[in-house]
Amino acid sequence: MTSELTGRRLLVTGAARGIGRATVECFLREGAAVAAIDSDEFELNRMLSELSSDKLFGFSVDVADSLAVSSIIIGAVNALGGIDGLVNGAGIDLVADLENMALSDWSRVIAVNLTGPMLVVQAAYPFLKAAGGGTIVNVSSGAGLSPLKHRSAYCASKAGLQMMSKALAIEAATFGIRVNCVCPGAVETELFRSSLKDASDAIAAREEIRARYALNRIAEPHEIAAAILWLTGSASSYVTGTAIAVDGGRTFH
Repeated sequence: MTSELTGRRLLVTGAARGIGRATVECFLREGAAVAAIDSDEFELNRMLSELSSDKLFGFSVDVADSLAVSSIIIGAVNALGGIDGLVNGAGIDLVADLENMALSDWSRVIAVNLTGPMLVVQAAYPFLKAAGGGTIVNVSSGAGLSPLKHRSAYCASKAGLQMMSKALAIEAATFGIRVNCVCPGAVETELFRSSLKDASDAIAAREEIRARYALNRIAEPHEIAAAILWLTGSASSYVTGTAIAVDGGRTFH
């Protein structure tokens, strides 16, 4: 076992699948204790069973539920004995023309993708300060750097998350807390695959997406987790307030 995160106590939301699960697995390999949070209790329990680690604790909550988030964070802190960092990985997508988009759909995307991370950070912040510093990594998106058609709500939520992170980085630096964003492009996750389900030709739609990337392929979850690990670990000790594109070159290609 490597020792990059030995002794660190980390919290990950959106932990049961995709980038979140890859991040949990990465953190455990690096020696951390992890509180895994996800709204899907079934998938969360399956992950807990499959990973079977005495350093892994699971909690189910909708990150947009402010009262529930506060309670869950306290539970996670108690289980871990404190927290030294967190990763906001929970997120949802929405493909819709603005003209026909329901207000409830817009509101839900903003609630999960932008308000949710704020609530998690707000609840965890006193414990990070008590620990004498720490790290916050918010999983944004390349769509917050370079817009996508039919995704106004998603793009707005992810761009907002980046600016919230930059503003918070200024506040948090006083307490030795670093705040950064990772901005993935298309990643082989259930969320990505679900975005293709309504396409008339899913294969053609996938190829159209792939062609946007300089590296000419879709990312694997572990590749995003590696960037999250770097921002969580000591190698990035002088990095805060950044939004790092881990997107195979889409935002410049």
